[in-house]
Amino acid sequence: MDDIALKLHGYWRSGAAYRVRIALNYKDLGYSQIAHDLRKGEQHDPAYRERAPQGLVPLLEAGDFAVGQSLAIIEWLEERYPDPPLLPAGPNNRAIVRAMAATIACDIHPLNNLRVLNALRSEFQADRGQVLAWTQRWIADGFAALETMVARHGGAFAYGNHPTIADCFLVPQFYSAERFEVDLGPYPELRARVERAIDLPAFAAAHPSVQPDADREA
Repeated sequence: MDDIALKLHGYWRSGAAYRVRIALNYKDLGYSQIAHDLRKGEQHDPAYRERAPQGLVPLLEAGDFAVGQSLAIIEWLEERYPDPPLLPAGPNNRAIVRAMAATIACDIHPLNNLRVLNALRSEFQADRGQVLAWTQRWIADGFAALETMVARHGGAFAYGNHPTIADCFLVPQFYSAERFEVDLGPYPELRARVERAIDLPAFAAAHPSVQPDADREA
């Protein structure tokens, strides 16, 4: 293990940053946090965008190296710090875990992140009820697929009996689903794995409510 300093740029309630915090904690990697309040548009600061051209969080800095996109960050952590692993052995098993994570990263989360919801409000005059209906629709659609995948491949956790990248993505998305008042009754397989995961110290320490920049009422 090297002693390179890791810096995570994020926001306490960002689901994508939440994923990376879980992975960092699970691998017992020390890191500092730099907060960018997305509600105030701090992620668009020119100095930050020099490092993160999309103006999004998270961004992980490791010395002179910087990488954005939570899936890429966690895959980099897995390659650089392989123990304890967040991917199972074997290409078939790893492919299933990556498919679970991608269902969230590519198909659920992008449709209910802050910039999309802000566009619905500002460009299409969507009210609170319409925004909730939008987010609930896409979370439910993705969760229905994940429920089947976890029922088929899960053990104690989303895949098998040890936490994987799939859990790093599922737990934050479940948190978002609760915020958006999604009916989670149809997803007992997902709930069981989330409830087991959040009891682990690595997951508990990554929860939005305990982050340095969290709102007091969080």
